[in-house]
Order: sequence, then C-alpha cells, then structure tokens
Amino acid sequence: MNFLEHIIQYKIVAILRGIDSKHILQVAEALHRGGVVTIEVTLNSPNALQSIQLLANAFENKLLVGAGTVLTAQQAIEAIEAGAKFIISPIVDIPTIQRTKHLGAISIPGAFTATEIVQAYNAGADIIKLFPATVGAHYLKDIKGPLPNIPIMPTGGVDINSIQAFKQAGAVAFGIGSALVKATEEVDETYLNGITEKAQQFVAAIQ
Repeated sequence: MNFLEHIIQYKIVAILRGIDSKHILQVAEALHRGGVVTIEVTLNSPNALQSIQLLANAFENKLLVGAGTVLTAQQAIEAIEAGAKFIISPIVDIPTIQRTKHLGAISIPGAFTATEIVQAYNAGADIIKLFPATVGAHYLKDIKGPLPNIPIMPTGGVDINSIQAFKQAGAVAFGIGSALVKATEEVDETYLNGITEKAQQFVAAIQ
C-alpha cells in the first residue's frame, strides 16, 4: 500500500497542533491504540520537526506521519527530510505542491472555492483539504457536484457528530484536530486514555 492509498483507506488524519515533542510519542501511541494510524504534526507546534523525526523513527511501520501548516516549499523540504510522508497546507501554494511531489511525498493543500480546488489539483495535489469545513457537509456535497473526481478531505469543523455527513457528502478522508486531541490539557494517564477512547469513536463512526 502506498502513502496515498493508506490515507484513503484509513481516512482519519489526527492533527497534532501544539503538542510538545516530549509528549508526542505518548499521544501517538494513544491514538494508535484507538485505531488512528495517520498523524499530522503542524509546523507551528513546539519542536515540530523533532516531533516528526521522533514519530517517523518510533512508529515506522505502524503510523504514517506527515506535516501540517506548511506554507512554503522550503518548509516542505525540511519536513520531508525529517520524515514526513505527506504535506498539508492551509493554502494553495503551487511551489509547495510541486516540491512535495518532486520529493515523493503526498501533497494535500488547503482550498475552499471551486476555483482554488481545481487550481491545486491541476498543479499536482493528491487530495484537496477543504478548509475550513465549518460551513458544513452540504458545502462539500455542492462542491462534489461539478467536481466529482477530485478527492477532498474536509478539515476544521469535523467532529464525531458531523463526520458521517461529510462521508456521505463524498469526503475521502478527514482532518480531525481538537475534537480528537487537545493541546491545552495535562498529559497524564486520564488524558491519554481519553484520546484512545475518542479515536475508537471516530474510527467506528466511519465504518
């Protein structure tokens, strides 16, 4: 299974934003226990590149690790060198898409309008991150009408109550942030068990 097939098969991309590198392995293990096997570390997190490297080394055959909030081609290069297998952005930056693909990683830029989505896809993106998805699943359904062949991953606003609606609207994957992992809480056994439980709920919700 290649990286793209992995994302599409397992569907849930856990977004780790603000998690310090000293806790990253514990959080990843909690997610893995719950059945989530794709993790995005946002580059605006503390020691993000170190976290990516730690995860890539520790979970080489168990998790697919990528970088998020990637705004430039140079950031994509650094993340891929650290071990990221996919690059996610909140924007459409053509050089970032092109460099990501050149280096053999999966490109998932963020777009919102039909024009942005098509521009990103034509530039070589593998999946388009619909961002923000707080507008609801009906917007994705409307977008998929004229653009049925473009794979779309809603992110920002997808939670346990809305994920099934997004799936029915045509999403191929889902970016899940604070609804799955919150960075504001103390990392202890209760916190980690809560992550595992929420991961199990999300995995069950898309079966």
